[in-house]
Amino acid sequence: MMPAESAHDTVAALGHVGLLQFKDLNTDKSAFQRSYASQVKRCDEMARKLRFFHDQVQKSELIVGARMGGDSWELDELEAKLDELESELIEINGNSERLQRSHSELMELQLVLEKAGGFFDDAQHRASAAQFESSSGTMEAPLLAGESTTDPKTVRLGFVAGVISQEKLIAFERLLFRATRGNMFLKSTAVGSVLDPTSGEKQEKAVFVVFFAGERARTKILKICEAFGANRYPFPEEPARQRQMNAEVTARLRELHTTIEAGERHRESVLQNIAVNLESWTVQTKQETAIYHTLNKLSVDTSRKVLVAEAWCPVSGKQQVQDALSEAAQRANSSVSTIFQPLITYEAPPTYHQTNKITHSFQEIVDAYGVAKYREANPAPFTIVTFPFLFAVMFGDFGHGMLLLAFALWMVLREKTMGRQQLDEILGMCFGGRYVILLMAIFSIYTGLIYNEAFSVPMSIFGSSHWGCAGPAASQDIPTLSIKFNEELCPSAFTSGLQMKTGQGPYPFGVDPVWHGTKTELSYLNSVKMKLSILLGVAQMNGGVILSLFNNRYFRDKLSIICEFIPQMIFLNALFGYLCILIIAKWISGSYADLYHIMIYMFLQPGNVDCSTTNAAGETVAGCPRNKMYAGQEGFQVFLLLIAFAAVPWMLIPKPYILKKRHEARLAQTEHYGRVSPHDEDAETPNQRLTSAAHAHDEHEEFDFGEILVHQMIHTIEFVLGAVSNTASYLRLWALSLAHSQLSAVFYDRVLMFGVQSGIGALFIAFFVFIVATLGVLMVMETLSAFLHALRLHWVEFQNKFYHGDGYKFAPFSFKIVEQEEL
Repeated sequence: MMPAESAHDTVAALGHVGLLQFKDLNTDKSAFQRSYASQVKRCDEMARKLRFFHDQVQKSELIVGARMGGDSWELDELEAKLDELESELIEINGNSERLQRSHSELMELQLVLEKAGGFFDDAQHRASAAQFESSSGTMEAPLLAGESTTDPKTVRLGFVAGVISQEKLIAFERLLFRATRGNMFLKSTAVGSVLDPTSGEKQEKAVFVVFFAGERARTKILKICEAFGANRYPFPEEPARQRQMNAEVTARLRELHTTIEAGERHRESVLQNIAVNLESWTVQTKQETAIYHTLNKLSVDTSRKVLVAEAWCPVSGKQQVQDALSEAAQRANSSVSTIFQPLITYEAPPTYHQTNKITHSFQEIVDAYGVAKYREANPAPFTIVTFPFLFAVMFGDFGHGMLLLAFALWMVLREKTMGRQQLDEILGMCFGGRYVILLMAIFSIYTGLIYNEAFSVPMSIFGSSHWGCAGPAASQDIPTLSIKFNEELCPSAFTSGLQMKTGQGPYPFGVDPVWHGTKTELSYLNSVKMKLSILLGVAQMNGGVILSLFNNRYFRDKLSIICEFIPQMIFLNALFGYLCILIIAKWISGSYADLYHIMIYMFLQPGNVDCSTTNAAGETVAGCPRNKMYAGQEGFQVFLLLIAFAAVPWMLIPKPYILKKRHEARLAQTEHYGRVSPHDEDAETPNQRLTSAAHAHDEHEEFDFGEILVHQMIHTIEFVLGAVSNTASYLRLWALSLAHSQLSAVFYDRVLMFGVQSGIGALFIAFFVFIVATLGVLMVMETLSAFLHALRLHWVEFQNKFYHGDGYKFAPFSFKIVEQEEL
């Protein structure tokens, strides 16, 4: 509760703190019925004037001054100042437009006087020449020529002169010809780009003179000129009058030019004064608008002396809010301070995650799937590591990672400069996720070292290989790159394969680079990357199921722990967890077991591990004895299969029936309650009222057993089928990693190496094509593809195991957020 006289200062102080999300207590009132509707209207009008100032400053290409600290204006003073400046600027613009229009009209008139005068001078010169020729004494001259030139019925022609757009001239001439039935003569000439008086824009125009006979033709021509937007100007017939008029127009143009320059200087001075304070005025107007919108959410008592507000506040920010309220009361010199105390509510609180510039982008990735409900486990801390790592598994290459790192560092080091600029959509999106790209690049460099690849070229920076050439070349120490690019040095690498070197341990870090370019490269890397994909996928899915345990423990949902978490862990790990154990055991023991057959026979023939069959003699023959990896494998696999099948009805049946029994017991308990007398109601304590309200809240909740059973059935089917499909979905890590590696190898071997072998001229072309393909395909398209696949793995395969995302984000009243919004 806050006093009305200090409500504005109090809300302003809370806006600077930015830790309160106000609830709207006047939802039953329209925007015009609220207490501060008139103030909001005034702020909207001020915002309109500021937008007008912004447009005028941008058109004049002036620089808006940075926001200066200092005393803010009072609302009435700022409103009066903006009103005064708007009136002055509108008057200046109006005068400037009128002067510019007059200047454009005089320019066109001057062009008409020059060009049309040329028409008449040319016609008079031709007429004089023709008369001189006809009057010369020659034997071929007609005898009655003198009489024909002195016809008493001479027709005097009229004319109209003006300027018209060049693109309309042909249609204009055609319509004049049809309207006058050919009784006209049009003379025109282009004058280039001219400022149009009406639109104020430059247009290609032409000067025209139309000669006609008769008043009816004149009326038609004037109407056609008006229809085509042609500007008509007076033109005297006498040459002396033409020269006099041209001199007057020239003098008038000089005067207008001087006046326009003085007006532009005055307008620029006014706009410069506006531009200096425009940013601070804009920020203050945004703040005032936000303050009065917030005050309209508060409830006003009948005496209109106290405003009541309800707001969500983080527990960690209570002291800051209390300090801000105390400071606001002191500045307002209010005799009564604001009362700040917690309220009991059954509404779900908003979700508030404290982030910084590094973690903000990862939190946005999670929130794009859905905002966590209050106190639900947040996937963002895990996403900070797992998202760039899964991206790097698909994009792993040392060279490409270095290029991506350079791009990320360029944005990170220039973040202050770029943060103040207006970036385009694509670059702005990349800049917003610059730290995501940075971690993606670092992890890509790490996985590139594991794959020992740089632009598809194998690296041997961690020592010599564990494998060597077989046959006659076994005694030679041939470098890895030489084996890849010279088949003659080590023929066995491309035919039968390599052999282990005696007395030498495995490669110290990552994949042995000698595999690259050999006959067994694809089969070896496919096996390794496929198994790694399954291990990573099952580990992340187990992490998601374990996080659901923390959710259930916090919300005290023991039923979900018993009927969902435990059977889910059993089902997932009895099948796919067991597969991961077999993969690791095969790597450690060096077994030759076929894991495909083991998993297939586990379902088709439980207990038959070694593919044993009975022959015609009745003897049991093992078809694949190498698949038996340990003693008791048959019984253990049957046990895992049984508990996996038992976990399905465990997830499906108990929970709906237990919820039904709980609801029936609650209803039976409420039937024994008698009506409370008014005296007993008054004697209740606040805790008893709260308990009664909680029971009433539960009673109003409808219980539909069929709906709960169907929901549990969908949830069970989704998890069972999802455990299979999600595990298979993680194989995209293997597929995209293989595709990236092979694309890079194609560009390197078929483009760059082809240019090296073809000569100097082809080398430059090949190098250019290689750079374009690397940047366009691998660094742009492949990066986007790996990013989207990593996003899908987190949203669908990881977060759906525990994350509901049905909450709403904490949206505090903060001036920092308000200042970033559009005016």
